[in-house]
Amino acid sequence: MGWRTLLGRLRGSGQPPRLQAIYVCASAGEPMQAQPHAEAIAGCGLTGDRYCLGTGHWHPVESCEVTLISEDDLRRAQRRRDVRLDQGQHRRNLVVAGLRTRDLEGRQFRIGSALFAWQRPRPPCGYLNQVTGENLAKALGANSGVCLRVVEGGLIRVGDALLFEPSGPA
Repeated sequence: MGWRTLLGRLRGSGQPPRLQAIYVCASAGEPMQAQPHAEAIAGCGLTGDRYCLGTGHWHPVESCEVTLISEDDLRRAQRRRDVRLDQGQHRRNLVVAGLRTRDLEGRQFRIGSALFAWQRPRPPCGYLNQVTGENLAKALGANSGVCLRVVEGGLIRVGDALLFEPSGPA
């Protein structure tokens, strides 16, 4: 049995994690826009997104090329605050189902033809509270997603599997 199959069985579904949604926005403060697909650019991020364009709120040390959050973490936060987060209000680029974000730590993985590497946890920002009118930052807490680095660019599509690369440096 391969490691991908084993991971899927451990998750209980027999299926690898899947990309459920892609969001980008052209500049800081604009609403996130759902996309059916996006081009990931090595060393930059997603085409059309504020971080790749340099038009987002960012700090050179704390910036992320791409952010990811799990669908399970979003569901938990929604239940805690009774708020909907299905239109990108979470401010993360990628939403993945069937995965705990901590499983990404120190790993490289493919979504579509792009290769990503885990960088670090992404704490929630106060802007979330302005967008939702709720204390969403507190509801997400330590489960607010992770920063990713684009190692190899490529096309990603909603529905693509997230496939871990064989162990190696991130």
